[in-house]
Amino acid sequence: MFLKTTLNADVKSNPIISINSQKVADAKNKYQIIDNEINILLGVGGSGPTKRVPPEKFIKFMKLCSNKLKCKFFIAAGSNEIEEKIVNQILNAEHKNKCVSINKLKISETLPIIKNCNISVCNDTSFSHLSAALGVETIVLMTDTPLLYGNYSPKMHPILPDGEKIVTHDTLGKDKINPEKIFNEVKNILNLN
Repeated sequence: MFLKTTLNADVKSNPIISINSQKVADAKNKYQIIDNEINILLGVGGSGPTKRVPPEKFIKFMKLCSNKLKCKFFIAAGSNEIEEKIVNQILNAEHKNKCVSINKLKISETLPIIKNCNISVCNDTSFSHLSAALGVETIVLMTDTPLLYGNYSPKMHPILPDGEKIVTHDTLGKDKINPEKIFNEVKNILNLN
């Protein structure tokens, strides 16, 4: 009921979040989201330590993108101390000038930014569910939960840890997520090959 009343989300089948187009346009202007760039949401937080892909994996993915694409990254996470450290590590890396942290914004401020993104790369967190429900192609990094959590929407594209054919609770695959596999999936989804 919370999702329906708060976010206007249809949670019975393929969740869809409707958002005011003026809010999307306002966010585009405020955050200088440019049409000829690939705008990427990075959902780097997680509901627990086994679901948080190490920041080094995101940083390597960002390097692959930056070497081949004109892009900008929007970093989303929770505001707890652990996730703040992850965000700060990414913001202090090589491509910090291409990053915007959105982890301290209210959900009402975050949704229009996500809607402006071309693609999302997220741990299995609320951000993957939100971006898919907003109609954004979403790569879900499946490290420690059943695949159903990351492929129930046609907008979701799960990435499994290297060497795994399925994922469940206790897969513990966060260190086996391959940044090159993520980058190749981004190119495939956005037809950049």
